[in-house]
Amino acid sequence: MSEGQDDQLRKDQIAQWLARAGRGDEQAWRLLVEEFSPRVFGLLRAQRIDADLAEELTQSVFATLVEKLSGYTEQGQFEAWIFRVAINRLRDEMRRRSRHARSGSEDGIAAAKSSGMGGEGYRTVEESQVVALEGAMAELSRADREIIDLRHTGGLSFKQIAHLLKEPVGTLLARHHRALSRLREMIELRSKRRG
Repeated sequence: MSEGQDDQLRKDQIAQWLARAGRGDEQAWRLLVEEFSPRVFGLLRAQRIDADLAEELTQSVFATLVEKLSGYTEQGQFEAWIFRVAINRLRDEMRRRSRHARSGSEDGIAAAKSSGMGGEGYRTVEESQVVALEGAMAELSRADREIIDLRHTGGLSFKQIAHLLKEPVGTLLARHHRALSRLREMIELRSKRRG
């Protein structure tokens, strides 16, 4: 089966869950929550916020979903929509909190550990690697962090990110490539400084 067919099957499955959940099917709702809550939570944690706030915002995103579900018609954009809601909630919260900055190194290590790294099917990641990655991510611009987080933490396709950010796919591909290159350079530089 091709990747395109896999994507279509996934979209069809999500559309079925949404339709069933909209009619009050608790099992379909549970499947949606199981599928998307870890990804929404992970995306929010990757934005350098603490676990409690990420959990609160994740719950808020799903409360919005409950409100909108009965009138929601899936057109293949659900994943982009739910992540847009999450990012908007985070931005609103940060504005509400007067945009004060905080260090995320300890939070990032905790997020990496709680995300399942080192579990079955995952390559073991040493704490020093996570610290190096966190430090390098902190040096990236907010826009670069956002695209890396949406792609690698949120698991969105470039097409979904383009829809979410209202930017051309080509522009996002170039930004993503440059962001990863910067990240790699920063990690290598940090490694040389330590060595």
